[in-house]
Amino acid sequence: MSAISDETQEHIELLSSLPKGNGWGLADLCQYQGFWCASDRLGSIVTFQKEFKPLETDLILATLPKSGTIWLKSMVYATVNRVRFPPASEKHPLLTTSAHDLVPFLEYYLEYGTYNSFSNFNANFQSPKSRLFSTHVPYALLPESVKNATNSPKIVYLCRNPKDNFVSLWHFFNKRGSNITNPLPLEKVLELYCRGESWYGPLWDNMLGYWKASLETPSKVLFLKYEELKKEPKFHLKRLAEFLGCPFSLEEEENGGTIDEILRLSSFEFMKNLDVNKNGITPLKFRSNIYFRKGEVGDWKNHLTASMAERIDRVFEEKMHGSGLLFDA
Repeated sequence: MSAISDETQEHIELLSSLPKGNGWGLADLCQYQGFWCASDRLGSIVTFQKEFKPLETDLILATLPKSGTIWLKSMVYATVNRVRFPPASEKHPLLTTSAHDLVPFLEYYLEYGTYNSFSNFNANFQSPKSRLFSTHVPYALLPESVKNATNSPKIVYLCRNPKDNFVSLWHFFNKRGSNITNPLPLEKVLELYCRGESWYGPLWDNMLGYWKASLETPSKVLFLKYEELKKEPKFHLKRLAEFLGCPFSLEEEENGGTIDEILRLSSFEFMKNLDVNKNGITPLKFRSNIYFRKGEVGDWKNHLTASMAERIDRVFEEKMHGSGLLFDA
Protein backbone atom coordinates (compact mmCIF):
# COMPACT_ATOMS: atom_id res chain seq x y z
CA MET A 1 0.00 0.00 0.00
CA SER A 2 1.40 3.43 -0.91
CA ALA A 3 2.09 6.20 1.59
CA ILE A 4 -0.81 8.20 0.17
CA SER A 5 -3.16 5.22 0.56
CA ASP A 6 -1.94 4.66 4.12
CA GLU A 7 -2.65 8.27 4.93
CA THR A 8 -6.09 8.11 3.32
CA GLN A 9 -6.94 4.97 5.28
CA GLU A 10 -5.78 6.67 8.47
CA HIS A 11 -8.10 9.61 7.77
CA ILE A 12 -11.03 7.28 7.04
CA GLU A 13 -10.51 5.46 10.33
CA LEU A 14 -10.19 8.75 12.21
CA LEU A 15 -13.39 10.08 10.65
CA SER A 16 -15.33 6.95 11.59
CA SER A 17 -14.38 7.45 15.24
CA LEU A 18 -15.51 11.09 15.53
CA PRO A 19 -18.90 12.52 16.57
CA LYS A 20 -20.98 13.68 13.60
CA GLY A 21 -23.07 16.83 13.26
CA ASN A 22 -25.46 18.58 10.89
CA GLY A 23 -23.63 20.08 7.90
CA TRP A 24 -26.26 22.70 7.08
CA GLY A 25 -27.34 20.84 3.96
CA LEU A 26 -23.82 19.98 2.78
CA ALA A 27 -21.37 17.29 3.94
CA ASP A 28 -21.84 16.17 7.55
CA LEU A 29 -19.72 17.87 10.16
CA CYS A 30 -17.36 15.92 12.39
CA GLN A 31 -16.06 17.03 15.76
CA TYR A 32 -12.27 16.98 15.69
CA GLN A 33 -10.19 18.12 18.67
CA GLY A 34 -13.15 20.05 20.05
CA PHE A 35 -14.19 21.83 16.84
CA TRP A 36 -16.59 21.07 14.00
CA CYS A 37 -15.30 20.71 10.47
CA ALA A 38 -16.68 19.35 7.21
CA SER A 39 -16.15 15.59 7.15
CA ASP A 40 -14.94 15.66 3.54
CA ARG A 41 -12.16 18.09 4.51
CA LEU A 42 -10.89 16.41 7.65
CA GLY A 43 -8.01 14.74 5.81
CA SER A 44 -6.72 18.05 4.47
CA ILE A 45 -6.84 19.62 7.92
CA VAL A 46 -4.96 16.73 9.53
CA THR A 47 -2.30 16.82 6.78
CA PHE A 48 -1.89 20.57 7.26
CA GLN A 49 -1.41 20.04 11.00
CA LYS A 50 1.23 17.37 10.52
CA GLU A 51 3.22 18.51 7.51
CA PHE A 52 3.14 22.27 7.06
CA LYS A 53 6.52 23.88 7.79
CA PRO A 54 6.13 27.63 8.22
CA LEU A 55 8.76 30.28 7.65
CA GLU A 56 9.20 33.20 10.02
CA THR A 57 8.36 35.55 7.14
CA ASP A 58 5.04 33.81 6.40
CA LEU A 59 1.82 35.75 6.90
CA ILE A 60 -1.35 33.82 7.77
CA LEU A 61 -4.81 35.39 7.52
CA ALA A 62 -7.35 33.64 9.74
CA THR A 63 -11.12 34.09 9.63
CA LEU A 64 -14.37 32.35 10.29
CA PRO A 65 -16.39 31.68 7.14
CA LYS A 66 -18.43 34.73 6.08
CA SER A 67 -16.48 37.19 8.20
CA GLY A 68 -14.77 39.26 5.50
CA THR A 69 -12.30 36.66 4.25
CA ILE A 70 -12.00 37.93 0.66
CA TRP A 71 -11.89 41.53 1.89
CA LEU A 72 -8.97 40.78 4.21
CA LYS A 73 -7.15 38.70 1.60
CA SER A 74 -7.46 41.46 -1.00
CA MET A 75 -6.44 44.22 1.40
CA VAL A 76 -3.38 42.39 2.70
CA TYR A 77 -2.31 41.14 -0.74
CA ALA A 78 -2.51 44.67 -2.15
CA THR A 79 -0.63 46.09 0.85
CA VAL A 80 2.32 43.71 1.01
CA ASN A 81 2.71 43.70 -2.79
CA ARG A 82 2.18 47.43 -3.41
CA VAL A 83 5.69 48.02 -4.75
CA ARG A 84 5.63 45.01 -7.05
CA PHE A 85 2.00 45.64 -8.07
CA PRO A 86 0.99 49.31 -7.66
CA PRO A 87 -2.66 49.29 -6.50
CA ALA A 88 -3.70 51.72 -9.25
CA SER A 89 -2.22 49.51 -11.98
CA GLU A 90 -4.63 48.30 -14.65
CA LYS A 91 -2.74 44.99 -14.57
CA HIS A 92 -3.07 44.34 -10.84
CA PRO A 93 -3.52 40.59 -10.13
CA LEU A 94 -6.65 41.23 -8.05
CA LEU A 95 -8.42 42.50 -11.17
CA THR A 96 -8.18 39.16 -12.93
CA THR A 97 -7.45 36.52 -10.27
CA SER A 98 -9.57 35.40 -7.33
CA ALA A 99 -8.25 36.38 -3.92
CA HIS A 100 -8.67 32.72 -2.99
CA ASP A 101 -6.07 31.85 -5.65
CA LEU A 102 -3.69 34.62 -4.63
CA VAL A 103 -3.98 33.78 -0.91
CA PRO A 104 -4.65 30.02 -0.72
CA PHE A 105 -6.22 28.21 2.21
CA LEU A 106 -3.53 26.14 3.92
CA GLU A 107 -5.90 23.39 5.03
CA TYR A 108 -7.17 22.90 1.46
CA TYR A 109 -3.91 23.33 -0.43
CA LEU A 110 -3.37 19.66 -1.20
CA GLU A 111 -7.03 19.14 -2.07
CA TYR A 112 -7.29 22.04 -4.50
CA GLY A 113 -3.71 23.17 -5.12
CA THR A 114 -0.98 22.10 -7.53
CA TYR A 115 1.20 20.16 -5.08
CA ASN A 116 0.55 16.52 -4.16
CA SER A 117 2.25 16.77 -0.77
CA PHE A 118 3.28 19.42 1.73
CA SER A 119 6.87 18.21 1.31
CA ASN A 120 6.80 19.37 -2.31
CA PHE A 121 4.93 22.48 -1.29
CA ASN A 122 7.42 23.40 1.44
CA ALA A 123 10.33 22.88 -0.95
CA ASN A 124 8.94 24.66 -3.98
CA PHE A 125 6.59 27.45 -2.91
CA GLN A 126 8.40 30.71 -3.54
CA SER A 127 7.55 34.36 -2.88
CA PRO A 128 9.55 37.58 -3.31
CA LYS A 129 9.33 38.45 0.39
CA SER A 130 6.56 36.80 2.41
CA ARG A 131 4.43 33.78 1.66
CA LEU A 132 0.81 34.77 2.14
CA PHE A 133 -1.74 32.16 3.24
CA SER A 134 -5.18 31.94 4.81
CA THR A 135 -7.07 29.56 7.07
CA HIS A 136 -10.43 28.99 8.76
CA VAL A 137 -8.81 26.56 11.22
CA PRO A 138 -9.21 27.52 14.92
CA TYR A 139 -6.08 28.63 16.75
CA ALA A 140 -6.08 25.50 18.90
CA LEU A 141 -5.87 23.30 15.77
CA LEU A 142 -2.98 25.15 14.12
CA PRO A 143 0.33 23.26 13.89
CA GLU A 144 2.59 23.75 16.90
CA SER A 145 5.19 25.18 14.51
CA VAL A 146 2.78 28.02 13.75
CA LYS A 147 1.79 28.72 17.35
CA ASN A 148 4.74 28.05 19.59
CA ALA A 149 8.01 28.13 17.65
CA THR A 150 10.33 31.08 18.27
CA ASN A 151 10.32 31.76 14.53
CA SER A 152 6.56 31.37 14.10
CA PRO A 153 4.82 33.44 11.40
CA LYS A 154 2.52 36.41 11.99
CA ILE A 155 -1.24 35.87 12.05
CA VAL A 156 -4.02 38.36 11.31
CA TYR A 157 -7.47 37.34 12.54
CA LEU A 158 -10.68 39.03 11.38
CA CYS A 159 -14.02 38.30 13.04
CA ARG A 160 -17.54 39.68 12.70
CA ASN A 161 -20.53 40.43 14.90
CA PRO A 162 -22.12 36.99 15.49
CA LYS A 163 -25.58 38.08 14.35
CA ASP A 164 -24.31 39.37 10.98
CA ASN A 165 -22.06 36.34 10.67
CA PHE A 166 -25.01 34.01 11.22
CA VAL A 167 -27.23 35.72 8.64
CA SER A 168 -24.41 35.75 6.09
CA LEU A 169 -23.73 32.05 6.68
CA TRP A 170 -27.42 31.23 6.26
CA HIS A 171 -27.60 33.05 2.92
CA PHE A 172 -24.32 31.47 1.76
CA PHE A 173 -25.37 27.90 2.50
CA ASN A 174 -28.73 28.44 0.82
CA LYS A 175 -26.84 29.07 -2.42
CA ARG A 176 -25.23 25.63 -2.29
CA GLY A 177 -26.34 22.14 -3.32
CA SER A 178 -29.87 21.01 -2.52
CA ASN A 179 -30.38 24.11 -0.38
CA ILE A 180 -30.94 26.12 -3.57
CA THR A 181 -34.31 24.44 -4.18
CA ASN A 182 -35.02 23.52 -0.56
CA PRO A 183 -33.68 26.41 1.57
CA LEU A 184 -32.59 25.82 5.14
CA PRO A 185 -35.16 27.15 7.65
CA LEU A 186 -33.72 30.08 9.58
CA GLU A 187 -34.96 28.70 12.90
CA LYS A 188 -33.27 25.32 12.33
CA VAL A 189 -29.82 26.72 11.57
CA LEU A 190 -30.13 29.22 14.42
CA GLU A 191 -30.46 26.26 16.78
CA LEU A 192 -27.32 24.67 15.30
CA TYR A 193 -25.41 27.96 15.42
CA CYS A 194 -26.28 28.64 19.05
CA ARG A 195 -25.10 25.22 20.17
CA GLY A 196 -21.83 25.68 18.31
CA GLU A 197 -22.55 23.24 15.50
CA SER A 198 -21.24 25.14 12.48
CA TRP A 199 -18.15 25.07 10.28
CA TYR A 200 -15.06 25.62 12.46
CA GLY A 201 -17.25 26.21 15.48
CA PRO A 202 -18.12 26.61 18.21
CA LEU A 203 -17.65 30.10 16.85
CA TRP A 204 -17.08 31.60 20.29
CA ASP A 205 -14.19 29.21 20.90
CA ASN A 206 -12.76 30.02 17.46
CA MET A 207 -12.86 33.74 18.26
CA LEU A 208 -11.56 33.34 21.80
CA GLY A 209 -8.58 31.26 20.69
CA TYR A 210 -7.24 34.02 18.47
CA TRP A 211 -8.33 36.75 20.89
CA LYS A 212 -6.33 35.26 23.77
CA ALA A 213 -3.34 34.66 21.49
CA SER A 214 -3.41 38.32 20.42
CA LEU A 215 -3.31 39.40 24.08
CA GLU A 216 -0.49 37.00 24.94
CA THR A 217 1.66 37.60 21.83
CA PRO A 218 0.58 40.92 20.25
CA SER A 219 3.69 41.01 18.08
CA LYS A 220 2.61 37.74 16.43
CA VAL A 221 -1.21 37.86 16.37
CA LEU A 222 -3.31 40.86 15.34
CA PHE A 223 -7.05 40.70 16.14
CA LEU A 224 -9.40 42.77 13.99
CA LYS A 225 -13.16 43.29 13.95
CA TYR A 226 -15.11 43.61 10.71
CA GLU A 227 -17.22 46.46 12.08
CA GLU A 228 -14.21 48.51 13.21
CA LEU A 229 -12.49 47.99 9.86
CA LYS A 230 -15.64 49.23 8.12
CA LYS A 231 -15.88 52.28 10.37
CA GLU A 232 -12.24 53.41 10.19
CA PRO A 233 -10.64 51.69 7.19
CA LYS A 234 -7.64 54.02 6.84
CA PHE A 235 -6.70 53.79 10.50
CA HIS A 236 -6.87 50.00 10.55
CA LEU A 237 -5.13 49.61 7.18
CA LYS A 238 -2.16 51.61 8.51
CA ARG A 239 -2.23 49.54 11.70
CA LEU A 240 -2.32 46.38 9.59
CA ALA A 241 0.62 47.46 7.42
CA GLU A 242 2.65 48.31 10.53
CA PHE A 243 1.97 44.88 12.03
CA LEU A 244 2.86 43.11 8.78
CA GLY A 245 6.24 44.83 8.68
CA CYS A 246 5.53 46.99 5.65
CA PRO A 247 4.39 50.34 7.11
CA PHE A 248 3.35 53.14 4.79
CA SER A 249 6.03 55.76 4.24
CA LEU A 250 5.50 59.41 5.10
CA GLU A 251 5.19 60.10 1.39
CA GLU A 252 2.51 57.43 1.01
CA GLU A 253 0.60 58.81 3.97
CA GLU A 254 0.90 62.44 2.94
CA ASN A 255 -0.27 62.06 -0.64
CA GLY A 256 -2.89 59.50 0.39
CA GLY A 257 -3.06 57.97 -3.06
CA THR A 258 -1.59 54.58 -2.23
CA ILE A 259 -3.77 54.03 0.83
CA ASP A 260 -6.90 55.20 -0.98
CA GLU A 261 -6.17 52.95 -3.96
CA ILE A 262 -5.68 49.90 -1.74
CA LEU A 263 -8.98 50.61 0.00
CA ARG A 264 -10.72 51.08 -3.34
CA LEU A 265 -9.20 47.93 -4.82
CA SER A 266 -10.26 45.81 -1.85
CA SER A 267 -13.66 47.44 -1.23
CA PHE A 268 -16.76 45.27 -1.29
CA GLU A 269 -18.51 47.08 -4.14
CA PHE A 270 -15.39 47.12 -6.33
CA MET A 271 -14.63 43.43 -5.77
CA LYS A 272 -18.25 42.40 -6.24
CA ASN A 273 -18.36 43.96 -9.72
CA LEU A 274 -15.15 42.40 -11.06
CA ASP A 275 -15.71 39.72 -13.71
CA VAL A 276 -13.39 37.35 -11.85
CA ASN A 277 -15.71 37.52 -8.83
CA LYS A 278 -18.94 37.26 -10.85
CA ASN A 279 -18.06 34.29 -13.03
CA GLY A 280 -16.34 30.94 -12.75
CA ILE A 281 -15.50 28.62 -9.88
CA THR A 282 -13.16 29.26 -6.95
CA PRO A 283 -10.43 26.80 -5.85
CA LEU A 284 -12.91 25.55 -3.22
CA LYS A 285 -15.31 24.52 -6.01
CA PHE A 286 -17.86 27.20 -5.12
CA ARG A 287 -19.32 29.59 -7.68
CA SER A 288 -17.42 32.87 -7.43
CA ASN A 289 -20.53 35.03 -7.21
CA ILE A 290 -21.94 33.42 -4.06
CA TYR A 291 -19.30 35.10 -1.89
CA PHE A 292 -20.73 38.57 -2.37
CA ARG A 293 -24.13 39.63 -1.08
CA LYS A 294 -24.28 42.93 0.87
CA GLY A 295 -21.19 43.25 3.04
CA GLU A 296 -23.08 45.55 5.40
CA VAL A 297 -22.92 46.03 9.15
CA GLY A 298 -26.26 45.41 10.87
CA ASP A 299 -28.04 43.54 8.07
CA TRP A 300 -29.14 40.98 10.66
CA LYS A 301 -31.92 43.43 11.61
CA ASN A 302 -33.61 42.63 8.28
CA HIS A 303 -33.77 38.91 9.03
CA LEU A 304 -33.80 38.13 12.75
CA THR A 305 -36.69 38.61 15.15
CA ALA A 306 -35.99 40.31 18.46
CA SER A 307 -36.02 36.96 20.25
CA MET A 308 -33.57 35.44 17.73
CA ALA A 309 -31.15 38.34 18.15
CA GLU A 310 -31.46 38.18 21.93
CA ARG A 311 -30.69 34.47 21.89
CA ILE A 312 -27.47 34.93 19.91
CA ASP A 313 -26.45 37.82 22.17
CA ARG A 314 -27.17 35.78 25.29
CA VAL A 315 -25.17 32.77 24.10
CA PHE A 316 -22.12 34.79 23.12
CA GLU A 317 -22.21 36.96 26.25
CA GLU A 318 -22.24 33.81 28.36
CA LYS A 319 -19.46 32.09 26.42
CA MET A 320 -17.23 35.17 26.29
CA HIS A 321 -17.85 36.38 29.83
CA GLY A 322 -14.69 37.73 31.41
CA SER A 323 -12.64 37.59 28.21
CA GLY A 324 -12.87 41.28 27.36
CA LEU A 325 -14.06 40.46 23.84
CA LEU A 326 -17.27 42.36 23.17
CA PHE A 327 -19.48 43.12 20.18
CA ASP A 328 -21.92 45.99 19.72
CA ALA A 329 -25.58 45.04 20.02
